[in-house]
Amino acid sequence: MEVDFLFLIALFVVAIMYSSVGHGGASGYLALMALFGISTVYMKASALTLNLFVSAVSFYAYYKGGFFKPKILLPLILGSMPMAFLGARIDFDPKLYKYILGVFLLIAVARMLFTPKSMKKTINPVNIWISIGIGAFLGFFSGMIGIGGGIILSPILLLLGWTNVKQTAAISALFIFLNSAAGITGMSSMGFQITPMIVYWVVIAFAGGILGAWMGSYKLSQLRLGYLLAFVLLLASFKLFLT
Repeated sequence: MEVDFLFLIALFVVAIMYSSVGHGGASGYLALMALFGISTVYMKASALTLNLFVSAVSFYAYYKGGFFKPKILLPLILGSMPMAFLGARIDFDPKLYKYILGVFLLIAVARMLFTPKSMKKTINPVNIWISIGIGAFLGFFSGMIGIGGGIILSPILLLLGWTNVKQTAAISALFIFLNSAAGITGMSSMGFQITPMIVYWVVIAFAGGILGAWMGSYKLSQLRLGYLLAFVLLLASFKLFLT
């Protein structure tokens, strides 16, 4: 299989954008793979693998910046990881779920763009049981489609007022890493194929992840990061409709 340099450039840019807001980028990678004609046999496992590397470096940057809140992540993970494992074992056409997710993201983007300042300032107490339920839903859904779930978790955390934008990025990054690991574990028990080009892809995505995470955690303000997150979510929603 030949190296497609245009794909690698696009992969690098996607990794920068997603890691800057604490995301692994799986929805973007899936869209790129579909656009460049990558076999669907490789897509799910390859996207989750890239997620592991990009979300890890993104989490590290936001953790070093002091934005991680473990008490908020814990109930989400308790619900999500076992369900991500189960969801990854289900093999079916996810088009309907992609459309539902795309609509949800558009609603979230509209809400975020109209209330960026209130989301930055208002922090509400976390309801543990609601948090576990959200995690379970996101984990199962993410495992089925082959994403880490951060693209859905981020707007939920902000709209509920549980975190500010940079705290959301830190929590989403580790949430994505753990769910991606659970998803790959679930797939491994059934057997899966990964692209022969994965080493090239990982190196490029990891480099983009480092740059994006540094920009998001140290260079961008809360408000600008909020607008960038809204843009990434908007881009992701269009990709879901088109792929």
